[in-house]
Amino acid sequence: MRIDLPEPEQFYRMLSRNAGKRLETMPTGITLDSREAHPGDLFIAIKGDRVDGHTYIDSAREKGCAAALVQTVDSDCALPQIQVDDPAVTIAGLAQEWRSNFSIPVLGITGSNGKTSTKDLLVHTLSANHVVHGTRGNYNTHLGLPLTLLELNSHYNLSILEMGANQRGDIGYLCNLSLPRYGLITNIAPAHLSSFGSIENITKTKGELFDALPPDGIAFVNSEDEQVRDLTTSAETITYGYSAKCDFTGDVHNDSDGILNIIINGNEIALNSYNRTFAYNVLAACAVSITLDTNWDDFAQAVLSFEPARGRCTTRDIGGVTVIDDTYNANLASALAALDLLLAHPARGKRVVVLADMLELGDDSEEHHKRVGEACVENAIDQLFCLGEKSRIAVERARGDIDARHFDNKQDLADCVKHEIKSGDSVLFKGSRGMELETVIEEVFKD
Repeated sequence: MRIDLPEPEQFYRMLSRNAGKRLETMPTGITLDSREAHPGDLFIAIKGDRVDGHTYIDSAREKGCAAALVQTVDSDCALPQIQVDDPAVTIAGLAQEWRSNFSIPVLGITGSNGKTSTKDLLVHTLSANHVVHGTRGNYNTHLGLPLTLLELNSHYNLSILEMGANQRGDIGYLCNLSLPRYGLITNIAPAHLSSFGSIENITKTKGELFDALPPDGIAFVNSEDEQVRDLTTSAETITYGYSAKCDFTGDVHNDSDGILNIIINGNEIALNSYNRTFAYNVLAACAVSITLDTNWDDFAQAVLSFEPARGRCTTRDIGGVTVIDDTYNANLASALAALDLLLAHPARGKRVVVLADMLELGDDSEEHHKRVGEACVENAIDQLFCLGEKSRIAVERARGDIDARHFDNKQDLADCVKHEIKSGDSVLFKGSRGMELETVIEEVFKD
């Protein structure tokens, strides 16, 4: 993770005041990874579970960093170092102070699925009449969000911040730093169960976003999600969903080619997509965008010109094969939604699912992988190819009903997929981020 500082001199004064130490060189950027460091950066040495950033202080010096923020000083390294109790907490505190300098309203977005896609869509649609600051990539954690806040400056008039959570209290912590005025929770589903323990704990944590909103703020409520619908907030609520009772009511339908359109409050929006999950993301983005003064025509045009980031249900034609790349992350809900997208695409040939392990599902892991295998059988998927120990359960459930095979390594999987698929086939690649299934796509289609 790395950023350029938009106003280095102002940050330099703030850092010097808080650290009680004035550096000889003014930092012009901040990095948490010495491999990404640029000359003039402030290197933040984070001590993690697997990697200790303090072991890379000399590497940061070699890259030309201006200084390092450390917990333990390396007296053998010539790089100027500022010693603090916890560098992660210190940079978060600096980000909180930086954010307090601006009256820019913040829209916080969280959810079990779709938060990044919805955030990207909102940055795109709201840019029609706002100068939008937004989370880059996945800078949405207790480490990434402070860097995002430090990119704020007075040029912007709206900030859209994605907030991720791996344990209880994470969303409340991020809200305390960013002070959101608006909030959107895309959905609440079983994800990261190994750390949360239960759907009730996930709901409480995601709900911290609505708890943090001020009375003059707005909570955008997904009325189709029972957990979200039942959350309380002191802010105004604006609802969206498929019910006529919602403030923003959507009706999705297919044209003659199967491509989706959505009618929202009587306004038809062309989607140029087969993806019903995308259609619902558009409904959520519409509720926010129209409320924040985007006009309907601008919104419709922005939806048509939007391109999702690679790995988030992106669809490509490669040599006549329809490739659906949904490799960024996975849990049961997103896997079933991706399967629906595969089924929605017209296919002249086979429909193939390439599934890698869905991680961090705790005690529900076996049952959730089994349900994906069952869904492949129920929907008559032609072939199911799985990678990883956990996904073996999906193969065991599907084998005998469909062609289902398990692989222990990526090369064998890639070789099989390359041999089996032909022009006219549609292939869904789905797995958790840690499985890096996108490398299999690259291997299969590298020629």
